[in-house]
Amino acid sequence: MDLGLKGARVLVTAASRGLGAATARQFSREGAIVVISSRNLETLQDTAASIVEETGNAVFTQACDVTDETQVQRLIKNTASMIGGIDILVTNAGGPPAGNFKTFDIDVWQSATQLTLLSAVSLIKHSLPHLKQSTRAAILTITSISAKQPVDNLILSNTLRPAVIGLTKSLSLELGADNIRVNSILPGITDTERIQELAEARAQLNNQTIDEAQSAMADGIPLGRIGSPEEFANVAVMMCSTAGGFINGVALPVDGGWIRATL
Repeated sequence: MDLGLKGARVLVTAASRGLGAATARQFSREGAIVVISSRNLETLQDTAASIVEETGNAVFTQACDVTDETQVQRLIKNTASMIGGIDILVTNAGGPPAGNFKTFDIDVWQSATQLTLLSAVSLIKHSLPHLKQSTRAAILTITSISAKQPVDNLILSNTLRPAVIGLTKSLSLELGADNIRVNSILPGITDTERIQELAEARAQLNNQTIDEAQSAMADGIPLGRIGSPEEFANVAVMMCSTAGGFINGVALPVDGGWIRATL
């Protein structure tokens, strides 16, 4: 299927590794012009070089800490300058630390709010003037299955990810008149560095080995395995493409059936 992404101008944040990198790679495979950002410029450039080597399509880099408003403004300005505008924005950020309610002081809650919720607000707000000029504009917020079903020992994510879903749904209603689609994708347990970190935290909490913790995480998935970044990226890119042109206001889990809720 032709997803209609050839020449699309795409920005993906937190894209030096993990789900962000996989998503950027899949956009490039589809012929999009991609800008990737993260805090670590060296790793970012390595990722960009790897994608270009595979696809032969242009990939640009811009270092950015998405919790810093000034850096976000510069990212959006430079992205639009480098690739001539923005058609698709994929907001992504590293997850907040694992822990329960008694673990964290207020300053950690504030930092987590800045990282998980306000970064998305800032990225979208500064991108909107460019998206409004596009004929195929789409915003995709990468959140988590914790937005629909709380995950043990992830109090920060369980609290803040639903707020991003609320933002996403509200914007899908507000921006529809501007022909800007806004959706969210909820990754489940996927084979990334983040899942390795969560497995280590779970192992420590439950006095397990890391292998035991990872196995226990997979046991909760009806398909009986952890997902791959490529499986996630395929869905993310489709949602932003012309093939998904009537998808708006959706929070779609890509979790192998982990979430038990009916809706």
